[in-house]
Amino acid sequence: MNYKATTVKEYIDQLPEDRQKVIKKLRSTINKHLPKGFKEKIQYNMPGWVVPLSKYPAGYHASKGELPLPFINIASQKNFVALYHSGVYADPELHQWFVEEYPKHAKRKLDMGKSCIRFKKLDDIPYDLIGELAGKISPDAWIETYEKNLGKGK
Repeated sequence: MNYKATTVKEYIDQLPEDRQKVIKKLRSTINKHLPKGFKEKIQYNMPGWVVPLSKYPAGYHASKGELPLPFINIASQKNFVALYHSGVYADPELHQWFVEEYPKHAKRKLDMGKSCIRFKKLDDIPYDLIGELAGKISPDAWIETYEKNLGKGK
C-alpha cells in the first residue's frame, strides 16, 4: 500500500484500525528502545528513523546527500506489516542474532528478506524482540557499519 503523508500521524490516520494499533505499538516500541540521536520522520512514504543530516551530512549515498541515512522503517503493506531494519541487512552478526532469537519470541516462522521483516499475522509480532533489536545500534555505530559496507561496493 502506498500512503501519502507528511507526518507519522497522517500516515497512521490513513490506516485501517487493526493496522493502526500495530503500527502505533511498533512505533512506541522502537521509540522506547532506540538510542538517542536518530530522528523519526516520513521517508519513502512510511514512518522511519534516520541519522539526520546534521549528524551525518553525507546522507544516503544514492541521494547524493539530499536524504538522511535511513535506519528503520515501518509500513502497512497490502498483505502484511513490515519492519525494515538496515542494520540487520548490513551487519551479519546482528542478522544471525536476530534469526536465532526470533523463534524464541514468536509462534510462526520468520518471514524475512534482506532488510524486510514481514508480519502477516498481526497477533504474533514479537514486540520485545523488536525493541531489543532497535536498541542494538547507536547512530555512530550505524554510520560506521554503513560506511564499511559502502566501501565494499566501490
